[in-house]
Amino acid sequence: MKKYKHLFFDLDRTLWDFEKSAKETFSEIYKNFNLKEKDIDTEDDFVREYQKNNDMLWSHYRKGEIRKEVLSVRRFDLTLKDFGIDDQPLAGKIAEYYITESPRKINLFPHALEILQYLMPKYYLHIITNGFEEVQQTKLRVSGLRKYFLNLITSEMAGVKKPEEGIFLYAFDITDAAPSNSLMIGDDLEVDIRGARNIGMDQMFANHNKVEHSEEITMEVNSLREIEHIL
Repeated sequence: MKKYKHLFFDLDRTLWDFEKSAKETFSEIYKNFNLKEKDIDTEDDFVREYQKNNDMLWSHYRKGEIRKEVLSVRRFDLTLKDFGIDDQPLAGKIAEYYITESPRKINLFPHALEILQYLMPKYYLHIITNGFEEVQQTKLRVSGLRKYFLNLITSEMAGVKKPEEGIFLYAFDITDAAPSNSLMIGDDLEVDIRGARNIGMDQMFANHNKVEHSEEITMEVNSLREIEHIL
């Protein structure tokens, strides 16, 4: 195994249980904004339509086709319209609530803090993320993760998003790292794993959900605790 100096972690769905935090926030949104009274039968109905719209808009966002401010509100505006609700002010209020409250729902994957405590004396640790910068800063602060990482590298800072090579080159530049002494640890086969591989960087797939795949990966774990037996 290579002698790594720098470990670059993705945040959402790698260390931070994004789905769990989002679910808690959507439960509050459904109740606080009286969506049942607006003929949205269940929270699951609302979330299902939201996820469809969010995935579509994030695809455009990663390509630089829309700004984050547009994405943030538009995904809720489209979702409300799916239920026949044409109310952009309401979409804006829900968007603000989601951005403010979701990163404060602290849900880390098991052993996240323990493995970072184990790794910190051995490696330079960094975060590299496509998530909104202010949201990711909040997550790191409220969860106690921030102290483990020397750098938070966001796509907004770099001007490009994973899996584009530019964000990795930006990360290497500000951390004085190189592909040969770095490892990318992430949950997304396209964004994290292929992005790192294309720049010549080793990868660790955090496969929390044990998804089947045929991707060429340097190494794979199903639990963060397994990292201790590898690094």
